[in-house]
Amino acid sequence: MEPNTLLDSVLDEAGVSHAGLAAHVNEAGRARGMKLRYEHTAVARWLKGQRPRGQVPDLICEVLGERLHRALTLDDIGLGTPGSVRGPATPLSGFVERATALWRSDEQQRPHVVEAPAVTGTPAVIPVWEWENPPEDSDVSRRGLTRVSMTDIETLRAARAHYEQMYRKAGGVATRTRVVGFLNSEAAPLLRGAYADDTGRQLHRATGGLVAIAGICAYDSNAHGLAQRYFHQALRLAKASGDRGLGAYVIALLVNQSLFMKEYRQAVAFAESALRAAGSQITPALAADLYAMQAKAYARLGDGVGALSCIRRAETAADRIRPGQEPDETGYVQPGLVNIQVAEALLSLGDLGGAREHATAAVGTPAHDRGRVHRLAMLTHIELRQGEADRAGATAVEMTERARGMESQRLRDRLRAVREHLAASGSAATAEAAELIDGALRVPL
Repeated sequence: MEPNTLLDSVLDEAGVSHAGLAAHVNEAGRARGMKLRYEHTAVARWLKGQRPRGQVPDLICEVLGERLHRALTLDDIGLGTPGSVRGPATPLSGFVERATALWRSDEQQRPHVVEAPAVTGTPAVIPVWEWENPPEDSDVSRRGLTRVSMTDIETLRAARAHYEQMYRKAGGVATRTRVVGFLNSEAAPLLRGAYADDTGRQLHRATGGLVAIAGICAYDSNAHGLAQRYFHQALRLAKASGDRGLGAYVIALLVNQSLFMKEYRQAVAFAESALRAAGSQITPALAADLYAMQAKAYARLGDGVGALSCIRRAETAADRIRPGQEPDETGYVQPGLVNIQVAEALLSLGDLGGAREHATAAVGTPAHDRGRVHRLAMLTHIELRQGEADRAGATAVEMTERARGMESQRLRDRLRAVREHLAASGSAATAEAAELIDGALRVPL
């Protein structure tokens, strides 16, 4: 079920509690000859995405509309026709209201939003399919109270770069509250503002980049359902911007999450969609990352031929990377990234020697601390698999030192995994590293 952030937003605007809404709905039902006995727990279920039966959605509109002194539709409270899908042809105004409602709920740490599970199957695929296929947005202009200027758009772009660097240095847990706060205070009013089509496309692109960072931070905080929803929003914003390259970048984020969730066939399909639909707008860096992640997915599926083919394509694309010709979003594809992705794929295929070679090359290449932690973790695992406990212990110590100060659930999970591998080796040479990791994990986020 999708959390109903629109109902949550209208409830907050009306100043009605869960228990208060239930009581008012019961009273409105009695006026129609209905015997309703809803309590606050029912409202909590509605906010989690459950649809009330019969005439109750209309009663909710009536109760909240009277409180707000305006008519509300079922779409206004997120209870439109069940099973209907909002395609790209739907006016962006509806999407904007749903997107900003999610940001607001996240900033307020609403449990039904923050703790929502990731969707799978068709609901996970539809946003990607809609991005790739017609219709396109023919006009994204909007009438509003505040005129959006290029200065506003530049502010959004600068904020994206700022929060990306903060994420790399401090982790997603610390960064998420800041970027979501910025989306609410700065981006939301601009999306509701006044702009012509050309300005609107640049606005949606800049906002899409920011929303993608929010999704990355949510993913890094273990809020996978929330992260997925941010990625889907960023993909819709990319569609509105007309920038296929941005959309392909967002899909790369979804591919990475699919790998984490062990949805390997979905990862392969999503990467194919990005490579196919972006066409000439895809950059060498992004192509290299997509092919490398495909290789990991194929390796996990036991398809060695597919994995090796994608490894070759990833390496070919990586050779064509020219940093000055890449957009800001692909800056994460630093030298050595493809190596460590390939190392993981080869490890899954049982090629320890090849995996070691690529992991060593990745660790020997300069990278920001966050990327270096992941590379050292992979090298530690490979060294342990090769029976080199002394080397693995030393590598794990460096990894742990690099991770200090980062508030990241993903890195903590990586540290725990390395700790388990060190303990399983049964070697005294790994004891110091294991103890160091234990100490790092005791520091609360």
